[in-house]
Amino acid sequence: MTAQQSSTAPVGSGEDQFPAGAQVFVRDEVWLVRNSVRTEHDGAKVDVVGVSDFVRDQEAVFFTGLDSIELIDPSRTKLVRDESSNFRRSRLFLEAVLRKTALPQSERRLALADSFLLDPLPYQRRPAELALSGRNLRPRLLIADVVGLGKTLEIGLTLAELIRRGRGERILVVTPQHVLEQFQHELWTRFAIPLVRLDSVGIERIQREIPAGRNPFTYFKRVIVSIDTLKNTDQYKHHLERINWDAVVIDESHNLINRGSLRNQLAQILAPRTDALILASATPHNGDAKSFAELISLLDPAAIRDPEHYRAEDIEHLFIRRTKVSPEVREQMKGQWADRGPSQSVRCAATPAEEKIFEELAAVWLPGANGTSVSGVPLFPYTLLKSFLSSHAALKATVTARIKTLEKKDEPTATRAELAALRTLQELVTPLTEADSAKFTALVEQLKAIGVGPKSDARVVVFSERVQTLEWLRTVLPTALGFRGRAAEESTRVMHGGLSDEQQMQCVEDFGLADAPVRILLTGDVASEGVNLHRQCHQLVHYDVPWSLIRIEQRNGRIDRYGQAHQPQFRALILTSEVEGAKDDTVVAERLLEREDQAHRALGTAEAVTGLYRAEAEEKSLIQDLLRGRTVDESLDARRAEAEADAAMDDFLADFFGSVGDAEPGAEDAGRPDADPRDAYGNGAGASAPGEASASTGNAAVPRLFTSTAEFLDEALREVFPDATTSLDLHRDTESGLLSFRPPTDLVHRLKALPLDYVREQRLRERLLVTFNRRLADHSLKRARESSTSSWPEISLLTDLHPVVEWLTDKVLVRLGRQEALIVTADVPEPTYLVQGVYSNALGRPTVVKWMGVTQRGTVEDDMVGLLRRSGVGPTMANPMRHSEPATALEAGIPDALAAAERFLDRHRDAWDEPLRKPIDDYKARLGDWEQPTLAGERTKKSLASLADSLLTTGRPLLRVLAVLVPDPEASAPAPSTA
Repeated sequence: MTAQQSSTAPVGSGEDQFPAGAQVFVRDEVWLVRNSVRTEHDGAKVDVVGVSDFVRDQEAVFFTGLDSIELIDPSRTKLVRDESSNFRRSRLFLEAVLRKTALPQSERRLALADSFLLDPLPYQRRPAELALSGRNLRPRLLIADVVGLGKTLEIGLTLAELIRRGRGERILVVTPQHVLEQFQHELWTRFAIPLVRLDSVGIERIQREIPAGRNPFTYFKRVIVSIDTLKNTDQYKHHLERINWDAVVIDESHNLINRGSLRNQLAQILAPRTDALILASATPHNGDAKSFAELISLLDPAAIRDPEHYRAEDIEHLFIRRTKVSPEVREQMKGQWADRGPSQSVRCAATPAEEKIFEELAAVWLPGANGTSVSGVPLFPYTLLKSFLSSHAALKATVTARIKTLEKKDEPTATRAELAALRTLQELVTPLTEADSAKFTALVEQLKAIGVGPKSDARVVVFSERVQTLEWLRTVLPTALGFRGRAAEESTRVMHGGLSDEQQMQCVEDFGLADAPVRILLTGDVASEGVNLHRQCHQLVHYDVPWSLIRIEQRNGRIDRYGQAHQPQFRALILTSEVEGAKDDTVVAERLLEREDQAHRALGTAEAVTGLYRAEAEEKSLIQDLLRGRTVDESLDARRAEAEADAAMDDFLADFFGSVGDAEPGAEDAGRPDADPRDAYGNGAGASAPGEASASTGNAAVPRLFTSTAEFLDEALREVFPDATTSLDLHRDTESGLLSFRPPTDLVHRLKALPLDYVREQRLRERLLVTFNRRLADHSLKRARESSTSSWPEISLLTDLHPVVEWLTDKVLVRLGRQEALIVTADVPEPTYLVQGVYSNALGRPTVVKWMGVTQRGTVEDDMVGLLRRSGVGPTMANPMRHSEPATALEAGIPDALAAAERFLDRHRDAWDEPLRKPIDDYKARLGDWEQPTLAGERTKKSLASLADSLLTTGRPLLRVLAVLVPDPEASAPAPSTA
């Protein structure tokens, strides 16, 4: 098969490539390729949209193993003269092809980072840079930044870059249920990446709509689903095992560690079935080297040879971690993130009724060193104590539940004393009301001091570990603050793990809308991981304090996070007692509060203080130490000393919980002697369009014919919809940059990928409001948060990934007929063919992309954009409507031009391939040293070696004629004689 023939070779040959933007002939119709990937059993999977009349704008998927897919033969390209004004049709077509072509594997720099609705913070670009750096075989990464630094934004940037490289068509995002909508909202409003939310209700709806037995995860290309829904592996395992993803994101990934758990089983299913894998967690380590190695093995099974003995440097290419005090973060966040205020202890002297309970607990349940507890379960007295320190409502519930448990036992005699003591507590606690609660009185005083009330917009989040405390506060707090009637009901929301995912997401959304009447969010620790509560709030009250430094920090991180405009303020209600031996809040809670504050200011995180790295482990260890008679400080210091005494882990933990990754990724490669000074396309810095970032800024020098996406879209609208004012009811606000139009049917069809709530609430099927003006889009986003009806912005920012831009790009491409290329009159000395050359690997991904100009004499220049500019091709060029030679004569030169282009590519292939080959060879060398004693391990080793080989360039290049530049016959003709 020659370079000029259509591609029908078997998958893996390197000659079965179907690049985005190319046209193919399938089932007697012409289609435009959107994406192509190799599958395990059915050949290449080719996503297309219809071009020919019968299938125009219809979406379809074909497989080379099932269908005959004919790539249009470039040697048979038909040349058509461009008679549009200023050669607009040609310029648009060339730009569309440039945009649709995936960036090659060799392009490590970011291409889109500056085009999104984000603050320009280099530290947030770093995860994407590391994922693309080539230091790992695939884009796989653990983002372990501490609470509040913007992990969702870092994930969004990474996904956007993968999409631009053709490696993000199929995306699965897995999060805790209460952050589903928040994550979905951020990725759309910031990056224009739509994710269809498949919560429990969403999956049920999809399964009702699709044919029985069909995989619901193939119905949409990019989805977000709750881990609590998806972990039901019995129900979804067979669906998940039949689908491969381009990218999988798992948020709060520390929950995956426990082998055998449902979450771990889910991760084991997904990890080998995705190319890119992004794990995110602010608390990724549980203090056990082997458990953490298991998490890392999801990213790269061969990264760690000995799971019990390894160092941070062994896996530094797989994870990144910064804190708020990391130098790069601290420097870049100056003036953009207010320093947190001190953690204020609000002491509340116990009421007489509460002192009686303290007396009973001290005398019967928690006696001093020489006493004996009435309970036969050592830890249960502390459960009682913590319940009481939360509220009388929580204590009553704990006592009642314990009585029921003991009454069911076969030997009541053994528990008679405990039952009697429980009933005494029950008698003491049952009559208590809010008037008997010192903490409740103090809470009301504090909230009034903050300004929370019927005539104020001030908001506060109140945390408690106990559901009974939260529900009790909901009934009594609004009235105590002066709310009456319906206002009392609307002023307060309660969120805890007992609510459905829809209810939890609604609580978070209501609290984040400025015009919503909610003023108080009463929440349990379900909101301490991942939830943004800082939009309208900078006040937080710990009604009870968790006995874990990690949990305190996680709670505080809900309002102390990137984007917080005001200084976060923290208060903790500390119940005090005069009873001798009483273990009130000054014994544990107040001291933990102080230690967390100290650790945060000194280290940026409190996670490493105890060396336990898990909230549950911290609390259990602390209670056991209290039983031994240790103080809180003695317990914390002892745990840390034990961790440091473990020589095998000391170096690793010191590195991991420091600011890992402060060095700029890729910096070590800057001075490499083999570094190519030209960009991934062989172009110099001049390949960047005016106004576009050049390679010197650290951004990818992506070739562009138009100066901006805005200019391209404007020209495309004029070309595709010359009567847009009528046909689209298009309105432009030239001052603000707002575009408003009625989407046609084919665009409405694409909107099915957008969040359903967003489409419905903003009535997008009737009218779209879009803009390139970042300030306007940001204002719309802020205004949405001030709305009482929807958090979705009315106006969306047009990025390169936006469905409107993709739709218009496809519209431009399909306007050119099958196997056609355009003739452009330009300032060239001889006919010059514009040729695209693409080398790919066995997976069908481009490794090298070249944009060439080939003259009739066979001279090749690999800077097509530079050639076009020098030839005068641009928006101000005139179309003289003059032709130097017939199209048929130019067509006759196509085979020779293609042959010259292939010879040029072949000469330089090894040099272009070297930067790709070296990291792959290095990985295979490490893999060779990886000893595997088990058969399963050997299979994994062979699979990884095969994957490494599949990433190398293979086969011959795919060539495509895009246009031909011809000289103006009058400009080149001799001047007429004056004789």
